Amino acid sequence: MRRSITRALVAAGLVTGLGLAGCSTAAPPPAPTRAPPTPSSTPRTGAPTPTTGLLPPNVPTEGVRPPTENLSRAAEPQSAPTPTVPPAGRQVEVGDAPEGVVVDPVTRTVAVAKRNPNEVVLLDADTGAIRSRTPLPGFVRHLQLAAPGGPVLVPVESVNSLVRVSLPGGRADAPLFVGTVPHDATQAPNGTVFTADELGGTISAVRGDRVVKVFTDSVQPAGIVPVGNTVGMVDVRKNTLTTYDAEALRILGETPAGAGPTHMVADRQGRMIATDTRGNQILVFEPQSQGPGSPPRQVAAIAQPGGPYGITYDPVRNRLWVASSGTNELVGYDMANPQPREIFRLPTVQNPYTVGVDPATGRLFVAGVSTGVVQIIESP
Repeated sequence: MRRSITRALVAAGLVTGLGLAGCSTAAPPPAPTRAPPTPSSTPRTGAPTPTTGLLPPNVPTEGVRPPTENLSRAAEPQSAPTPTVPPAGRQVEVGDAPEGVVVDPVTRTVAVAKRNPNEVVLLDADTGAIRSRTPLPGFVRHLQLAAPGGPVLVPVESVNSLVRVSLPGGRADAPLFVGTVPHDATQAPNGTVFTADELGGTISAVRGDRVVKVFTDSVQPAGIVPVGNTVGMVDVRKNTLTTYDAEALRILGETPAGAGPTHMVADRQGRMIATDTRGNQILVFEPQSQGPGSPPRQVAAIAQPGGPYGITYDPVRNRLWVASSGTNELVGYDMANPQPREIFRLPTVQNPYTVGVDPATGRLFVAGVSTGVVQIIESP
């Protein structure tokens, strides 16, 4: 079963994005650097780089940061009251402010990022028991898998670095400097890792242990996910979806993405799906609407009141799960067609900012940022 699931994930280009996590209302701490920054005004490849962020030395850039004077502030999750309905399933205490969750079906591991202290907690995906804790050098809000079996991609915001954590053992590699406050990280099938450097307005492309290109066309990048070697990123200030070619390392195109998008996953049909948190809806996109190299296009939308925020996708059952941050609910959709069809609605713990799913069992893992727990819900 595990091998067939892995093959399905690889074939669909969905080795990441199974547990995309959310931003939080808490502001990230000050961002010290792990490597000497390059001033953003320094000429690179013959032209200035218009970004407010830190840049690794001697790395080519592409893109122009747009004016920001008339842009809205980034969308944030709603603050939910204490649940009045008992949460479904059971709960495991993991520690302060869990906010990043990703599930690996191969090693049967759930990785959860938490704070005070900053750690990745590894749980058994079948029993919920805590296996180990991996110390981190700073503050983290998102986790993704590089591939089935790991490692976990850990963008450490407060040290401007990417850390890879192996599974199932939890060994952490040395931090790799990427950009200013990397909020999310994803890996394309060709092995290129992209980090969304939220407060620098950059996307860093990493091959091996080296940043090979920096895209400077965004303002505040957030959720990021691949469909094959096309990588999509939602910008929470521009309210757009931008796509990048992970092979040629170039910008492909951009399209509007609602009133306040935050996070994103991909489904097995090759679509990108975003939470429009401010717009209270889910948006569905074709990343290359007119063939290879073409820009993305929105193809469907469905209303979801309550500030939809945490999002994950089950490629085996073709189900999308989206948490409403303000109503303590998890909504499940069938994705047989571009238009999502609601099939489940489950009560959650308070402030469900992050959700992950185990494609082997359909089991759901919801991080309750306010209560320090991971909620475990058996497949409905």
